Amino acid sequence: MLSYRHAFHAGNHADVLKHFILYLVLDYFNRKDKPYWYIDTHSGAGLYDLYSNESQKVGEYKQGIERLNSSDKLPELLQAFTGRLKDILPGENLYCGSPWLAQALTRASDKLRLFELHPTDFKHLQNNMQEAGLGKRGQVMQSDGFQGLIALLPPPTRRAVVLIDPPYEEKQDYARVANVLKDAKKRFESGCYLIWYPCLSREESRKLPEQLKKIFPDNYLNAELHVHAPRSDGFGMHGSGMFVVNPPYLLAEQLQKNLPELVQILRQDEFARFVLDFQIK
Repeated sequence: MLSYRHAFHAGNHADVLKHFILYLVLDYFNRKDKPYWYIDTHSGAGLYDLYSNESQKVGEYKQGIERLNSSDKLPELLQAFTGRLKDILPGENLYCGSPWLAQALTRASDKLRLFELHPTDFKHLQNNMQEAGLGKRGQVMQSDGFQGLIALLPPPTRRAVVLIDPPYEEKQDYARVANVLKDAKKRFESGCYLIWYPCLSREESRKLPEQLKKIFPDNYLNAELHVHAPRSDGFGMHGSGMFVVNPPYLLAEQLQKNLPELVQILRQDEFARFVLDFQIK
């Protein structure tokens, strides 16, 4: 099923959490001269117009990135993040997907491998990456990112940041995430894997972090941002999470200092909160 289009949700609270953590991880990887690969299993279109019909239909960005950009008292790292976004976006009405953010933050020596199966978003991704000047250091592929990831491991550099960000349209996506992480561990145990997931009332969503912890019990970080209480009817996403395997050693401290501020900025009711759980070697 290929009905999910991220254009309807670009810039929402989940994007803010996901992209802030991705920003921190890539910044850490850039501190060493040795090149690395960035692999994105579900890339989307790469760049989104917040004034488009899709984005305006639900307007989720108004309770996400718009709130963050409007805040005048951000902690240092959040301020650096929003400033970097403004620098890399070609227009005030635009918001980045993870591929656009990654191509802007990675260096000339780093490689990008981007997967997107949806035909419309794949074409947008191709065009956007061409406009960004990705060139020969990147490949954009219209194929299943779960299978594509495993075929690429281990990368020649033996350093990689991998973002696994499926739409979770189907229950099977949760099992596929856990299974692909098990396979990835066999081939490239030292990789830095970032798994985004929605916080929903459904059982598959609630159990996923514990399943992932069993695969990498000794070196993980799990961060969740809940913006409101679960709905009484059980529908809708009340928050999101990022599970990071082999996280940078600074990441836990960085999030401890900044997640409380994100809760205050993005909260939609008094039940907004964050979760930060980690086990680092």
